[in-house]
This record gives sequence, C-alpha cells and structure tokens, in this order.
Amino acid sequence: NSGFEEDVININVGGLRRRLSSSALSKFPDTRLGRLLSCDSEESILQLCDDYDVSAREFYFDRNPGFFLYVLHFYQTGKLHVMEELCVFSFCQEIEYWGINEFFLDSCCSYRYHERKLESRHHNWDEESEVSSVDTSPDEISDINHDLLRYSTLRCGNLRKRLWLTMENPGYSIPSKLFSFVSISVVLVSIATMCIHSMPEYQEVDENGNVLDEPILHKLEYFCISWFTFEVSSRLLLSPNPRKFFKHPLNLIDIVSVLPFYFTLLVDVTMGSDSELGNLGKVVQVFRLMRIFRVLKLARHSTGLRSLGATLKHSYREVGILLLYLAVGVSVFSGVAYTAEKEEDVGFDTIPACWWWGTVSMTTVGYGDVVPVTVAGKLAASGCILGGILVVALPITIIFNKFSHFYRKQKALEAAVRNSGKKEPEEGGSDSEALSETSLDRASPDRRGLTPGAHPSP
Repeated sequence: NSGFEEDVININVGGLRRRLSSSALSKFPDTRLGRLLSCDSEESILQLCDDYDVSAREFYFDRNPGFFLYVLHFYQTGKLHVMEELCVFSFCQEIEYWGINEFFLDSCCSYRYHERKLESRHHNWDEESEVSSVDTSPDEISDINHDLLRYSTLRCGNLRKRLWLTMENPGYSIPSKLFSFVSISVVLVSIATMCIHSMPEYQEVDENGNVLDEPILHKLEYFCISWFTFEVSSRLLLSPNPRKFFKHPLNLIDIVSVLPFYFTLLVDVTMGSDSELGNLGKVVQVFRLMRIFRVLKLARHSTGLRSLGATLKHSYREVGILLLYLAVGVSVFSGVAYTAEKEEDVGFDTIPACWWWGTVSMTTVGYGDVVPVTVAGKLAASGCILGGILVVALPITIIFNKFSHFYRKQKALEAAVRNSGKKEPEEGGSDSEALSETSLDRASPDRRGLTPGAHPSP
C-alpha cells in the first residue's frame, strides 16, 4: 500500500500500457481505478483487477484496450465520449465495469448515446420478451434439437422421431404434407358440419321434443372426433417430452377441441330422459357451443394465425390504449348525444342506451338503427365518427408493424426448424450423433478454425 502513495501507477489493459497519476484518479474515487488507491490488501486489489505486479506497480485488466483510451480521456478531462465502434449495450457494459456513470457523458455525445440506446431497445424488444405464442424461437430450435437427441434413448426411437416430425413439421416430407392436408380438411368438415346442423331443415325432433342430429351429420361428427382424438393421442405418445406437450398452446387447443364431445356424450349417457337433470342439459349446450373453438386448430397449419396470436400477446398495451380511447370517446359523445336528443323519441332515452350508438359510431360501423335528428345531435355524431377514425388509427399502426415482424420471424424460424428436421445421420453414425453435430456445429471453436483458449483476431 505504501507504493500507492507515489504519484504514478501503471495500467495494462489488453496489452495497452499507460501511466496514470494518483492525483487524476483521486478526483473520481468511486471509479474502479480510483478505488485502487484505497486498497490495503492483496484480496481487495484482486477484486478490482485481474492481476498486478507489485515491483513494477502495474495493474492488469483483461478488457477492451480501444475503449480504455476513452477512459484515459475521462480521467484527464472529466468528460466521457461515446466510442462509435462499440454497440450501445457494449458501451454500457464497459462504463459499468470501469465504474463511470452515464452523467459524465459530454453534451456532444449524451443525446446521441441515449437516442441509440432507445433505438436498440426498440429493435430488440422481441428478443427480450417471451414469445410462447409463436410456434418456435431461436431458443426453441435448440430445444427441438435437444429433444430429438432424446429419441436415441427410447425404444424404436428412430421411427418415433420420424413420425413425430411428420406430424409436427408440414415441410418435413411428402407424407407430412399429406397429413397436414388431411388434418386441415377434417377441421373444415367439422366446422361445416356444426354450421349445417344449426339449420332447421337438417334437424329432427323426436316424440319428446328433443332435437336429434341428422344421421349423416352425426356420422361426420363421429369421424371428425375420431380423427382429432387420434391426432392428439398420437402427438402425446410420440412426443419426446410429454411434460412440455401440455404446456404448448396448440396442444391445449387440440385437447379442448375434443373435450366438449366426450363431456356431452357422458352427460347424454348418464342423463338419458331424466328431467331432473335439465339444468345439466344447459351446460351440455354450452359445451356443444365450444365446438366452434375447433377453428383454432387451423393455427397449427397457419403461419398467419400463429403470428396473430403472438401479436395480440405482445400488443396488450396497445390494445389496452385502444380500448381506453374508445371508452373515453363513447362516454363523452354518448353524453352529448343524450343531451341533444333526449327530448326526441328516437332511442336516446338514457346515457347507457346511447353507449350502443356511440360504440358503432366510433368504430365507423354505423348500423343506422338509432340516428340523431337534431342539428346538435348530428354535429355530435360527426365528431364521434371523426374521433373514432383517429382513435382507431393511432395504435393500429403499431399493432400492424408487430404483426409484420412476427410473421417474417415465424416464416424464417419455420424454415430453420424444417432444415434442422431434415438433417440425416451419415453412414455409420446414429441420429443422435448427426443431430449433435448439427446443433453444435456453430458453437464449437474447433469448427470455426479456432483452438481451445484462442481468440479470433478483431
């Protein structure tokens, strides 16, 4: 510690050696180099630097030598400047390491630095968020490769892997495309059957007044349910990770699409003609209505629907703002319309009754079932319509941009997963070896022409 009381110490940062005076460092005692002056033991010194030489009074730091020149300028002038060669987040990490606060940035760099920081956060918002609604992400691609490796330890692993890829990846092979086509067709037939069943000419009534299904529609419903059951059970049995199976939104949709049928079937068998279970029959009707959710099964085969789900998940703030704007506008213009039209017998009897008119007007739907007749009411309606155009247009642009981003990302990731699934093992090698080589190809230093412990030249 007695050596620190001298005027000069030597700093070595990545091979760049510079001499600094103790007086310059003492001006900023909270920085990393400033704290070196107050160290009184070897342990405290090594907490601040990577190594040091007592005889040469030299401290070693394994950091960016180019940025250290900016650190030197800071100790000389008290002003910090932005290093253009570093990205804004690397710059943040460097100044955090050296213990230099952002408020030391000079005025010529402060605005540009914070602007770049905000832009970088805006461009990388999707990487920092959870995108489980999107079918795959870069991390999930790695997880898929890891899951494929698990088939090597399972019985009939190679066959199960091929069947699983056939069901999960429509672009994997010709059979996978055929399976996807059949699955989409069955979903469409199921939806069409449900819609046709609601038409009176396709309904039969028994002697007790109960509505019976048309025999053909009944058979189609059983066929579709059989296919959905086969599909979800096969995916569960072939899945490399059954625990993750129940966490995937698309798998949950598959399960929900068949549960109403089996619940209804169970209630019909149990209830029969017992009138005491009439209330339970209403529950059955609700479950039958839930069959409409089968249309969500198309999301497994539609990039657009999956992207829409991800967009809605990550646009909840914008959707909330949109609903808030609409609520405020509807409340204001409904009150104005009520005041202007309450004397007229045109349907504006109460403010809650005016909410319907305000909603259809602000969303520019305009059913025309209720319209103002006074001049003041028409002016209020004009303002409501114009305000609705502005209110809806403001957040819609942000939501559309996010949808476009998720759609492009989803297409790229689907291609990556498809190519990953098509990797075949070389002769004499196992599936796990081929997949291991594929997934680690870019991560291994040896495959980039580097040896362990070596660093690429800048």
